[in-house]
Amino acid sequence: QDRIAAVCVALAARLGVPVADLHPLPDTGLAHDHVRIGDTGTLARVPKQSQLGLAAAENLDYQAACFARASASGHVPHLHEKLSPDDGLPMGALIVDLIDGRPLSLPGDLTAMAECLATIHALPLPDVDDRAPLKNPVDPMADTFMEIMTQAAYIAAADLHPDAESRIREELQAAGATLARKARPPRTLIAFDAHPGNYLMTPDGRAVLVDLEKARYGAAAFDLAHATLYTSTTWDVGSHAVLDRAQVDTFHRAWLNAVPAELAAATEPWLLPLRRMMWLWSVTWCAKWQVESRQSAETGAAG
Repeated sequence: QDRIAAVCVALAARLGVPVADLHPLPDTGLAHDHVRIGDTGTLARVPKQSQLGLAAAENLDYQAACFARASASGHVPHLHEKLSPDDGLPMGALIVDLIDGRPLSLPGDLTAMAECLATIHALPLPDVDDRAPLKNPVDPMADTFMEIMTQAAYIAAADLHPDAESRIREELQAAGATLARKARPPRTLIAFDAHPGNYLMTPDGRAVLVDLEKARYGAAAFDLAHATLYTSTTWDVGSHAVLDRAQVDTFHRAWLNAVPAELAAATEPWLLPLRRMMWLWSVTWCAKWQVESRQSAETGAAG
């Protein structure tokens, strides 16, 4: 409470509004505080940390670029202002649209989620020299595989069931075989954090992706997987669901029908291979989190 009160005091000073007009939203995540700014229809997103490991100013610039690049889709909050880091706001803040909406209800909102992602994925690619500061790896699939392998280093210490560990290691080999292909999926703007808890449904039936801090240029199939994998649909209590194969297929069909035909045809063969790779990314991230959380708890207990 002391921390969020200090955030509101700092925001009031930067925005020139009374502290009483600032209303913190419930704290549901590790990455940001969210503060409603009176009746302006705007929201302050105040980073607590960078999930990409960036310095404060660099992190804020990256997040601002995520919102700015995706804004033409009509399915993300509009960016109004960037408040640079200072003593009161050490990681700065972004002022964006406040989205009046509810959490996704799955499977009913699957088509709306697919259409939201389709509008982002269908955006024209900027020239190569204009893609910074967003990540634009030479080989997005290899880049994601390297993230997986970095996280996979934690598997041995994660105390997994032997069958689970064996399955993960088999999938690592399968991912390596996928990576060895010469062919590559088409490149688009992607969220790379497309799990259902990051959307709100507006009263007019639109799904709006409200969290964009990890956007990059890569393969749309990664977003489609992240939106519907068990590890994603059970992550957020507000949108918790377990999807069956038919429901995932319905989601894929909705996306394929919503994007340009050329993008659909080029992406469809990659839906399953990159779904398996994103599953690996998710479970190895969990292994890393489990090991680091245990180490942090042990360090705290020792202290």
